[in-house]
Amino acid sequence: MNRADLENMAQREQERQQGFRCRLLCCASTPCLSSGGTAVADALQDEIARRELNAEVQVVSTGCMGPCSRGPVVTVQRQGEPDLLYENVTPDAARRIVQQHVQGGEPVQEHLLPLDIPFFTKQHKVVLSNSGLIDPERLEDYVARGGYSALAFALREMTPEEVCAEIIRSGLRGRGGAGYPTGLKWDLVRKAPGARKFVVANGDEGDPGAYMDRTLMESDPHRVLEGMAIAGYAVGAEQGYIYVRGEYPIAAKRLERAIRAAERRGLLGSRILDSNFNFRIDVRIGAGAFVCGEETALMASIMGRRGQPVPRPPYPAQRGLWGMPTLINNVETLGNVAPIITHGADWFAGIGTEKSKGTKIFALAGKVATTGLIEVPMGITLREIVFDIGGGIPDGGTFKAAQTGGPSGGCIPAQFLDTPVDYESLRALGSIMGSGGLIVMDDRSCMVDVAKFFMEFCMDESCGKCVPCRVGTVEMYELLRRITDGSATPADLATLEELCVMVQETSLCGLGQSAPNPVLSTLRYFRDEYEAHIRERRCPAGVCSLDQVPVLEWPDRLHAQALAGNGSISGEVN
Repeated sequence: MNRADLENMAQREQERQQGFRCRLLCCASTPCLSSGGTAVADALQDEIARRELNAEVQVVSTGCMGPCSRGPVVTVQRQGEPDLLYENVTPDAARRIVQQHVQGGEPVQEHLLPLDIPFFTKQHKVVLSNSGLIDPERLEDYVARGGYSALAFALREMTPEEVCAEIIRSGLRGRGGAGYPTGLKWDLVRKAPGARKFVVANGDEGDPGAYMDRTLMESDPHRVLEGMAIAGYAVGAEQGYIYVRGEYPIAAKRLERAIRAAERRGLLGSRILDSNFNFRIDVRIGAGAFVCGEETALMASIMGRRGQPVPRPPYPAQRGLWGMPTLINNVETLGNVAPIITHGADWFAGIGTEKSKGTKIFALAGKVATTGLIEVPMGITLREIVFDIGGGIPDGGTFKAAQTGGPSGGCIPAQFLDTPVDYESLRALGSIMGSGGLIVMDDRSCMVDVAKFFMEFCMDESCGKCVPCRVGTVEMYELLRRITDGSATPADLATLEELCVMVQETSLCGLGQSAPNPVLSTLRYFRDEYEAHIRERRCPAGVCSLDQVPVLEWPDRLHAQALAGNGSISGEVN
């Protein structure tokens, strides 16, 4: 296949789609599938067949449309009319949509979700521009929306140096959490000496509540493959690996199918698009270890070794897979590459803030009216995300904090709701952008309990290689447990703070170094809750079931243990 063949494929598919009077786009991402999306799609197909509408109505299984808490969702596209989106669709509602809307032209009002609400209007979709609009398992759907044209342009019109320069000029930074300039990383790998080079897409998304990368891989797998191929051309690599979290079977399946489809059409493999560029991609499945999101542990896992981090330097750009220079980018980072090549670096740099360019995908979860996947411009405020896009706190609750960055991040209190969401602003508040998890908490959330939850996660996921992380996370969790059950002393709080600093400064990899962040941020902004648990044996949020140990200023834990062990504590102590 050459560039002309690619354009012809796009034109044929566009004409095919225009031949249908109506298209029904049925979400087939994990959230909608788990709430009955398959039954809804089957009901749509059956009703269309029963009414003999197959020649004029098409049902398309697509990727995520965004409002995951309102699924299953279905979009109806009728020629000459604006799109309409239906929420909470059941099989019965699906049949009504075909009968009443597709045939009769009258929308089913009780299931309509307006597209002019802030949840949609305040988003700016770049990476997710195809999500919910194409069948992720049909190469032709992707090509019809300009897919692989960026790769074709790069191969024919740009040198590898020019591709790297364009990514540098765009200001794209790594979306996996660290925010390192993507183009600079590419250029380092391009210039590194080595007989072979590799490109790795990190899809080992492990943060609780986060599913940005999973959605992209499920909804638009070719977007990831095209970004990897462009990266391979830019750095001089002929082999790529996508490392997919083991709990993402749908994403892995769709990526495998996408790779095979692209290889059959000459878009991956040997002499891509009749050029001299060869690039092969293989999928590697993780075994569920959170630490394998760290790049050195991830590389060890790809090579068949135990997934444990190693000290840096040397960095992967110098010595990575099998000792060769290796480029590792997050899946979302690679999803930005094709749009940058297509529209230009200046276009991308015009979105976002001075130091944080482009958009960011967030998995909005927790105590918010509408949870789901959103893509917003960098620099949007936290208030706009929570109250405009998310619809605010349900059931009359009051916003208390937002946790960003997963176990590596921190909690941002209400006084900073108007803070721009970008790398620098979040870091100044003691949190991080992370991969994009954003959990909203209301006044019924206990911040000590939140810190304990994330510390338990880090404790369980520690690989055990270094003592500070292996032992320190256990000790911090134990201290937090004692605070939440009412058996802690003021000395324990001082010990907790000391441990946080020690683990942060001496752990081997990012998991241990960032594990104390949720504790430190909650101590910074919600210290009064820690004090209430310890000094008053009271949980302000009413979450923790504190025991009946009386309020005493114990000088040390030995005294506390002696009191608790003599059997005399049943009420007040003289």
